[in-house]
Amino acid sequence: MPSPRVLIFDVNETLLDIEALAPTFEDLFGDRRVLREWFAQLVLYSMTASLAGSYTDFFTLARGVLQMVGGVHGVSITDDDWQRVGEALRSMPVHDDVADGLAELRDRGYRLVTLTNSPPVTRAPSPLEWAGLGDFIERQFSVDTYRMFKPATRLYEHVAADLGVTPTECMMVAAHVWDTIGAQSAGMSGAFVARPGNAVIPTLPLPTVVAADLVDLARQLD
Repeated sequence: MPSPRVLIFDVNETLLDIEALAPTFEDLFGDRRVLREWFAQLVLYSMTASLAGSYTDFFTLARGVLQMVGGVHGVSITDDDWQRVGEALRSMPVHDDVADGLAELRDRGYRLVTLTNSPPVTRAPSPLEWAGLGDFIERQFSVDTYRMFKPATRLYEHVAADLGVTPTECMMVAAHVWDTIGAQSAGMSGAFVARPGNAVIPTLPLPTVVAADLVDLARQLD
């Protein structure tokens, strides 16, 4: 088991519960499962942008992908529709285990930071601050600063450098294997948190740690 000094948390789905958006998608499409379709396409096209040497911020991309998914399903997405989705994105609640898990990890001396595809919060509070968890987090990194999306290897290297540590001193904590793979390619260790709808892929580099939630992760790192 590695002994990281810094734990870098993904935010969307790892700390925040995207299922909170499901009622909005049910209203728009008549099927809450379209949420997962939209989110998967959003991740796909964020990676595509980075691979192609292009960049647009995550929320702008999210709106475009919503319009694309609307076209696929024969639903015209209005400005009001996007406003509803955007507001839901900015106000997602944290998973039930997050407060206890972060508290336990902080009390054990880990530096806790976040790295998200979402753009920086321009109006307070952030979702984590709204949930009363802002004091747990030393820094909140956004890919928007580096103009490349996860899982670009250089992104994780930049974050480690900005923290004044080596990648080997960091562990990426995420509910997505593509995130842990990217971090591990930069020399970090990776912890996969098994949120609903996500699983490891046995034919790709496996995470260093697989945990049921953040409390389980804290126990495994003990």
